[in-house]
Amino acid sequence: MISREDFIFAIGFDGDQAVVDGRAKREFGKLSTRQLAEAGQWRAAFASALYSGKDEEIEEFRTLFNRASGADYRTVEELKRLFGVQKEEIGKALVL
Repeated sequence: MISREDFIFAIGFDGDQAVVDGRAKREFGKLSTRQLAEAGQWRAAFASALYSGKDEEIEEFRTLFNRASGADYRTVEELKRLFGVQKEEIGKALVL
């Protein structure tokens, strides 16, 4: 599996490797899920919560996002569709 920072800033895939936004990774890569959300990096924050595998972190993200957006997303599956993020086994990353 690729690193947390590579996963949360993956912008696409080229074959078996994730293509990563290097600028965003350098600027925001060390922030926590909550800090990413507070910085307006919603997709990265969701990817961070998903990568953690912790239900409480995903729930915290869901609460923060629903409050900020006025939406009512209830499941992780709805959020995966919204943000286009799916946790998969990817072995390599190409940082641009």
